[in-house]
Amino acid sequence: MDTHTYPVTRTDAEWRARLTPEQYAVMRNHGTERPGSCALLYEKRAGTFSCVGCDQPLFESKLKFESGTGWPSFNDPVPGSTEDTVDRSYGMVRTETHCSRCGSHLGQVFPDGPPPTGLRNCINCGSMNFKPYLRRRRVCTRERV
Repeated sequence: MDTHTYPVTRTDAEWRARLTPEQYAVMRNHGTERPGSCALLYEKRAGTFSCVGCDQPLFESKLKFESGTGWPSFNDPVPGSTEDTVDRSYGMVRTETHCSRCGSHLGQVFPDGPPPTGLRNCINCGSMNFKPYLRRRRVCTRERV
């Protein structure tokens, strides 16, 4: 079991109250959702993807790409927002990525992404929220005559 202490900690009851059963299975029990099962896979607006567990910004939409896997994929996370560990489950060795603030499981990182990093952060939709950037309204300061 992970003994690392994170800045945001909650009891199991608090996690269950905050997350849906599906989110809890992914984020707290290191599960994986069905591919193609979330609207965030198709999100194309400019904005930020953040952790459902603690609201920490994780990924910027400009680094999202279509990998064809059924999960949102990103080149790089927001600096310092994620941490990686070795995952030896399911008879293979993978790199698990989790939120650096609350420790919640987000997905895996694979070395088959596009340049410049060559990484594919394959992230479960249920572990993220999306907040679009606000568009600034143009304000006319000139008086009409």
